[in-house]
Amino acid sequence: MILSISGVVLLGIIVFLFFRKDGLKASHACVCALFGFYLASTAIAPSIKAGGESLAGLLGGIKF
Repeated sequence: MILSISGVVLLGIIVFLFFRKDGLKASHACVCALFGFYLASTAIAPSIKAGGESLAGLLGGIKF
């Protein structure tokens, strides 16, 4: 678990630096995808999923 968490933190920092400094290129998108896969296997994944579902429900309830 420690290796997984450190991998998520490292990839998260790299993704943040890519967005701040260079924009997003194809190679950067690969790192972002790896970050997503590692993040999905951590203990925080259910909270992220619940937050996304809540946001989707909130946006789905808006009437124009």
